[in-house]
Amino acid sequence: MPQTPAPPDEVPFRSALIVDDHPLFCDALSMTLQTVTGLKDIRNAASLAEALNDIATHGAPDLIVLDLNLPDVDGFDGLIRLKATAQVPVVVVSSMAETRMISSAIHAGASGFVPKHSQRDVFRAAIAALSRGEVFIPDGHDLPDRTDTVPGDDASARLATLTNQQARILHLICVGKLNKQIAFDLSIAETTVKAHVTAIMRKLGVQSRTQAVLIAKETSFSSILQDGP
Repeated sequence: MPQTPAPPDEVPFRSALIVDDHPLFCDALSMTLQTVTGLKDIRNAASLAEALNDIATHGAPDLIVLDLNLPDVDGFDGLIRLKATAQVPVVVVSSMAETRMISSAIHAGASGFVPKHSQRDVFRAAIAALSRGEVFIPDGHDLPDRTDTVPGDDASARLATLTNQQARILHLICVGKLNKQIAFDLSIAETTVKAHVTAIMRKLGVQSRTQAVLIAKETSFSSILQDGP
């Protein structure tokens, strides 16, 4: 029997942006969102750069659905920057559905996590949870207590406090660029870059650029999963 979309007054989302570099999955996810929410305004982006450009051009959607593995993203950089830019719920849809990965994604700012192999009802439950202002965690994945230590969680939480511009600058620092080069790339003054770097280090609780880079690398997927259960 066909599933009935939720009534419009129960779903606060009127538009969505799917960020995934697999066209077939994007098409399938678009149809799933249309079915479970009645959404008609669904846009697609195949990379973080395309997603940021889409938001700059068309404005922020009500919901972002994000694949973690994008061609121009390292670790949770895409999630952190999209969250800072759009300031809307971001649901991660990924094949990397280990509890440690889910926990780190939530700590990095995700409003929900749906494994890619999930049935349509899981997406329906996720949208319903977000509509109530809740964070959605798939069944069978209880997040660790705050007293438990999960690799990457603390780093993800600190990185999530960065503004979009600060996240961009940290990314450029991670690829080895100097303040002068960053200023040129972003078309801002070098003194502005220095101010941002100072703010970045303060938010991350570090004393040097090298330590900031190490914090960023803590959110890499290999670091999070290497000691998995």
